[in-house]
Amino acid sequence: MMDKTGTQTPAPDAGKKALHVMVVGAIGVVFGDIGTSPLYTLSEAFSGKHGMPPHPFNVMGVLSLVLWTLVIVVAVKYITLIMRADNKGEGGIMAMMALAQRATRDHPYTRKLVALAAVLGAALFFGDGVITPSISVLSAVEGLEVAAPQLSHWVVPLTVLVLLALFWVQKHGTGKVGGVFGPVMVVWFVCIGLIGAYNIAQHPLVLRAVNPWYGVNFFLHHGADSFLVLGAVVLCVTGAEALYADMGHFGRKAILRAWYFAVMPGLLLNYFGQGALLLHHPEAASSPFYLAIPKWGLYPMIVLATAATVIASQAVISGTFSITRQAIQLGFLPRMPVVHTSNEEIGQIYLPWINRILLIMVVLVVIGFGSSNALAGAYGIAVTGSMSIDTVLFLIVAWRMWKWNPALVALLGLCLLTVDLSFFGANTLKVLDGGWFPLVLAVAVFTVLTTWRRGRELVLRQLKHGGVALAPFIVNLAEHPPTRVEGTAIFLVSDPDAVPHALLHNLKHNKVLHKRNVVLTVDTLETPYADPDERIELTDLGHDFCRLILRFGFADDPNLPQALHECAKQGLEIKMMDTTFFLSRETIVATNRPGMAPWRDKLFAFLARNALPATAFFNIPGNRLIELGAQVEI
Repeated sequence: MMDKTGTQTPAPDAGKKALHVMVVGAIGVVFGDIGTSPLYTLSEAFSGKHGMPPHPFNVMGVLSLVLWTLVIVVAVKYITLIMRADNKGEGGIMAMMALAQRATRDHPYTRKLVALAAVLGAALFFGDGVITPSISVLSAVEGLEVAAPQLSHWVVPLTVLVLLALFWVQKHGTGKVGGVFGPVMVVWFVCIGLIGAYNIAQHPLVLRAVNPWYGVNFFLHHGADSFLVLGAVVLCVTGAEALYADMGHFGRKAILRAWYFAVMPGLLLNYFGQGALLLHHPEAASSPFYLAIPKWGLYPMIVLATAATVIASQAVISGTFSITRQAIQLGFLPRMPVVHTSNEEIGQIYLPWINRILLIMVVLVVIGFGSSNALAGAYGIAVTGSMSIDTVLFLIVAWRMWKWNPALVALLGLCLLTVDLSFFGANTLKVLDGGWFPLVLAVAVFTVLTTWRRGRELVLRQLKHGGVALAPFIVNLAEHPPTRVEGTAIFLVSDPDAVPHALLHNLKHNKVLHKRNVVLTVDTLETPYADPDERIELTDLGHDFCRLILRFGFADDPNLPQALHECAKQGLEIKMMDTTFFLSRETIVATNRPGMAPWRDKLFAFLARNALPATAFFNIPGNRLIELGAQVEI
């Protein structure tokens, strides 16, 4: 189209078309986990170890609880409230942590508690990354037990085969298959919605459960026993945190439309359809999802359910890769290889070590637990713990950063945390039934994250303790100049105000100094991406020395050669063929020094030995590198 001046303008429907594409993509990626929860939620509520008898009063009460849980947790908490807390468009617990830490910058103790809470939330998310593929694929393949009971012994082997294939394709990236995720999940939500509508049409009285009084009356009638059912009801919102985590990929508007126009209607129709079936066939409680399907459609739905659960698992695995990279950038994990699987999408990454660990854990979980009902007890505690931490961090941001009325924040916190902690408390009662697994896994991951962070602080403290101030050192060099050689030397350091150890070693052993010397520090910001005007900070120190600080966001890729090329705009032109990188590589020695327990010292030393070298992580050319060792005792 042309405007009056003859300028080309976008077609009016171009924006709508792009939004529709984003909506379909969000349905495929964001809602895969929550979209497959009908496979096991009501089954766990009525046939699990803590399930209620499926008589009409209980069915109507549980349906009402499911409906209002979806409304309060997803529609109100995540879409209306938490998704407002975007960090330059990015979401997720690490992005929320950065916002909360920025809001508590003047309160170091609170800032530290925020970091610990976020790390615990990330640790619980890792547990989710193990359990989601296990329970999702297992619950889909269990449809064979309904279609052909004689094939029940094949459920676990087939689940393992599907999961092996899923983790094997990770190295090829999701770009090629990502285009079909959305359409497949659209078909899934249409099908489960139609199946639900078919059953509701036969028993429309089930729609009375929309009235919240049925849920309230359920609690009043059953008392403490109703609390146990919350552990099953919360399974209907597993994956809700993905709405916030994937906001940076699709935007709030696309996620909101996908939820209200496709996902929520499909879910509610299916849940109420399963409830309608149970009202007149309580014996279907063992598998209400599959028993609600007409026999002619059973096998196609098993195939579609398996595809949907693979997609749901893929989203969680990709999310685990993303949060791991963010944890590496923020200094909570050692450096490890990050492989980009797409030339177009920067967010499509693959971490070989994490993929292997997840694969081993998932296969062991499937074989060890053996059924989706056994895994349901393990599932809820990781999800509810992570959701509770999301709420706490959001309240801090709303109070300290957005300056909301403290009374409003307190009231909001009371309402949201009552819901979150009720679900969490209900799931803690299932610790012996599988809930111990995500707790043990979260403790292990939390220990690794905090040990690495604390270990790095101790190493930096030791290096600073024995360091030499840079400014007077440069003046002293000018007064007693050593032999100069052509070229540029770049010294990669963590403390920009101290003399690099590699520089001292070079002077001591080689007796020379390069014509131009750059003291380079890489800094990670509390935002996902660094703005162009804050990326580079260059300071002339005199006598052919300069200090260079390169800043990257926690979702950026720290490519040093590319960033150094951009320094030419600030007057520092660096030619790689005339440049030598000097790097000091620390060898960690565990001692009885105060700081950490001896076993944590040894764990940190082990992680440091197996960390990816900085040269590979920062894409430093190997033929332009001189690496010098340094022994550090902690």
